[in-house]
Amino acid sequence: MIVAPREPDGLEIRGALLLELRRSGVRDVNVLRAIETVQREIFTPHRLRDLAQRNCPLPIGCGQTMEAPEQLARMLEALAPEPSHRVLEIGAGSGYSAAVLSRLAREIVSLERYGSLATEAAARLDQLEIVNAAAHWGDGLGELGQWGSFDRIFAPALFEAPPATLLARLAPRGRLVCALKGENGDERLCILAEGVVQRLAPMRLPRLEHGLSRAL
Repeated sequence: MIVAPREPDGLEIRGALLLELRRSGVRDVNVLRAIETVQREIFTPHRLRDLAQRNCPLPIGCGQTMEAPEQLARMLEALAPEPSHRVLEIGAGSGYSAAVLSRLAREIVSLERYGSLATEAAARLDQLEIVNAAAHWGDGLGELGQWGSFDRIFAPALFEAPPATLLARLAPRGRLVCALKGENGDERLCILAEGVVQRLAPMRLPRLEHGLSRAL
């Protein structure tokens, strides 16, 4: 009797993704555990859900993209959030990275310039009953004084120079993670902390757009 091969279940597929992340050099156990416990498919457009546990970026609407899990993991390793930290995320997107961050820090404030994406991200966080992360319709390059200060700022975008508006919102001993363009034109993931810029591995990220939009 010929037995049809069994389709791998969700846990097996997620386990394979984590193994791939470890092989790629991701070492932070807390980051890996956070990625493992958040169902990426919930934050993925329905037509692409069979790709949710693949290590690839995915389009999410309004011309935006959800980072590949490996890219997200490397940025979160650089961010190094702690359980007591208050984190600002610039660009909520689907809400996936805010959900992962909610496993790593005390409070997550996630701003999204597209109203439709912000509404959908907030609904997904509510669906998962995540109470320490919230997505808001807001301009990440605008006036941020109403949000107070943050121990960590996660800005997965490319800047020509260190973003002064975001640096002003850092608490003492805080750090900001983003991509910066170098003098030779290269783009690298960077840690900005206490006036020092630490340039890490090359990483291509989209430029951050200014202003608010209800939808694209």
